[in-house]
Amino acid sequence: MTGKSVKRAFRYRFYPSDAQAAELSRTFGCVRLVYNRALAERSAAWHQRRERVGYSHTSTMLTAWKRTQELSFLTEVSSVPLQQTLRHLHTAFGNFFDRRAKYPRFKSKKKSRASAEYTRSEFRYRDGRLTLAKMTEPLNIVWSRPLPEGARPSTVTVSRDAAGRWFVSLLCEDTITSAPATRDAVGVDAGITSVVTLSTGEKVANPRHEQRDRARLARSQRALSRKQPGSANRDKARRKVARVHARITDRRRDFLHKLSTRLVRENQAVVIEDLAVRNMVKNRRLARAISDVSWRELRTMLEYKCAWYGRDLVVVDRFFPSSRLCSTSGCGYLNASLPLNVRMWMCPRCGVAHDRDVNAALNLEAAGLAVGAGLPLCDHGEAHTVGAGAGVRPQRDSSRTGRPAVKQEGHGATRDEALASNHR
Repeated sequence: MTGKSVKRAFRYRFYPSDAQAAELSRTFGCVRLVYNRALAERSAAWHQRRERVGYSHTSTMLTAWKRTQELSFLTEVSSVPLQQTLRHLHTAFGNFFDRRAKYPRFKSKKKSRASAEYTRSEFRYRDGRLTLAKMTEPLNIVWSRPLPEGARPSTVTVSRDAAGRWFVSLLCEDTITSAPATRDAVGVDAGITSVVTLSTGEKVANPRHEQRDRARLARSQRALSRKQPGSANRDKARRKVARVHARITDRRRDFLHKLSTRLVRENQAVVIEDLAVRNMVKNRRLARAISDVSWRELRTMLEYKCAWYGRDLVVVDRFFPSSRLCSTSGCGYLNASLPLNVRMWMCPRCGVAHDRDVNAALNLEAAGLAVGAGLPLCDHGEAHTVGAGAGVRPQRDSSRTGRPAVKQEGHGATRDEALASNHR
């Protein structure tokens, strides 16, 4: 088995002293101020003068700001996090111009994540002790897992979440050993009642992390609403709400990591459907459940883990009628319509009874492997998108109305609502 060298972040919780917490909080504030000022300058330059301002211009602005009496306090913190936030802003604009993201937004003191990034010149890491610039003592880090042997962090990112927890993330070079070769493949149908249904017939139940803590969250939010704005008690209540949200997020992430790792290790090819999650959450009846199950995060994990371990991720076009198509070999019957409340159906052509979700997973596996038959399923570990014209578009059998069958999935519902409900 060969190893692949990758950049990998290792995140740990730490407990700063009062002096360290004060220094980091001051740094977070300066980073936020510089980011917002640079964003305002770049926006004004474009809207008023049609002038594009890049990183080098904002870096020059930062030097000028430090020399003013108003912003002279910027010199009291490490200069690297301030330069890094300008680089992040430049990247955000690049993503916007390439249509990968929305226009950059201003950072909020209350809502935005507080963080600062240090490069190698601004920290010292020796024998498991990490000391940041402007500090005399190392951080009290809880080393929950070891760093790779001989690792030398290239960047260190310190952050504080809304619950008041402190984290440090160390970016290191790591060698990941490819998983043992296998010829197994699996189709994965995402859902709400079951997080995923596999083409093996297995259904992974939805833990419903948000629903399990919904009563606790509601109580803490009601307590927060009764507190006087700006008071210390309101800040305490806000942290209680944030701790409930953090508990939900941590449990969900832990579950998705275990599920995605298992799918990648057991299968050479993983076939999923290209779901329009951003459109699905516009459905008010399903938005909360869809957000809780977090399909997008699961897909992201599958993408980078497949790349790490030499597996293939095949993404099938979202309009492929996986639920309505008979998965029996040699049949291929396509239902003109399939009401959303029908969880079992019998094929009128071959007489086989189908579980809606298992049938969808089987069809996804077959479609992905049919198109991926010529792909190097044992070499690159790349994600392959199966799109229009690739052989897995819906069969265009017309119904009695003469409309394409794919448009009748939801019986008059919107396309996104039908797609979302199809995975309940």
